[in-house]
Amino acid sequence: MAVSFKRTVIVGLGLIGGSLAAAFKRKGVLEHITGVDSEFVIRKAIKKKLITRGFEKHDLQKAVKDADLIILATPINQILNCLTLLPQLVKPGVLITDVGSTKTVIVKEAEIHLPANVYFLGGHPMTGSEKTGLAHSDNFLFENAVYVLTKPSETPDDLLKKYVRIIEEIGAQVLFLTPTEHDEIAAGVSHLPQMLAVTLMNYAARMNKDNPAYLKLAGGGFRDMTRVASSPFAIWADICKTNTRNIELALQQLVIELSANKDLLSNNRQLKTLFETAAQNRLSIPSDSRGFLRPHFDISIVIEDKPGMIASIATILADEKINIKDIEILKIREGDAGTMRLAFENAKDREAALLLLAQNSFDAVKRM
Repeated sequence: MAVSFKRTVIVGLGLIGGSLAAAFKRKGVLEHITGVDSEFVIRKAIKKKLITRGFEKHDLQKAVKDADLIILATPINQILNCLTLLPQLVKPGVLITDVGSTKTVIVKEAEIHLPANVYFLGGHPMTGSEKTGLAHSDNFLFENAVYVLTKPSETPDDLLKKYVRIIEEIGAQVLFLTPTEHDEIAAGVSHLPQMLAVTLMNYAARMNKDNPAYLKLAGGGFRDMTRVASSPFAIWADICKTNTRNIELALQQLVIELSANKDLLSNNRQLKTLFETAAQNRLSIPSDSRGFLRPHFDISIVIEDKPGMIASIATILADEKINIKDIEILKIREGDAGTMRLAFENAKDREAALLLLAQNSFDAVKRM
């Protein structure tokens, strides 16, 4: 693909900013990438060859003065601050975009502060991890991820098309939403699950103080449901502050539905309908795209309880250069078979692993 923007600046080289730099480099879609972050992070990014040069935050003017594309990949509060600073620092015709998890407040700030000859495109890649920082950057993070864009009417079509092309080139699927639509949906499918994970984890920990068996019995399902409770509050503070009303409404609606569900516990027929409806509705979630919470490409394997089984599986996959991203023993009893979960980088690796394991007489299936 031909280079679309000659000079790109990524402000913030954390998980998302670092992964964007890595993905752009892997695909060769951007010629020069400049990073803005702390001196320590800049050194790491240059060593990884993710950027061609870097500046610390106090040198923002030097970093952005000749930029054709600026990607704000910082926490929301810092994005808002950048939008007040950039109008005096950038050249006419530059495209500024962001990766913030809420959109209404950010887009409004851009409309207030940016002049007519500086263009803005609100963005949010619906992928991520409970882990943060450049050390966890992943050049495949955006594969099959939905990437929301909120296009102001003033942004020229040619700039919009150029940015869409590079986002699609790194494997993402572009979805256009208004800022209001984005924030309403995000509250329901991202911010509400985060609040639930935090609440559920704290509930179990509180109960565990009186009976330590609580967390001992917390299995794979509980870990899956509470995984995002590990996400740093620094990220969620800005999200909750800038999408408060939508999160409040989502929580209120959930309380109503939970109360109604409580009343169904003594009505087996209606409870059965509730469960079956949920199971059917879950099938509507596209299996080939990522949502706000980055999924793992998982498989489950039935293994015998004897020495060398895990090593044997790891060797089979390693011999074919298939990398295991995560491993977990789900359940096993002494002298009996058990189940192991393996997570992979992408769907391609998962399919290859399933085929190899089947060829070696292992019982392995996808985990959805």
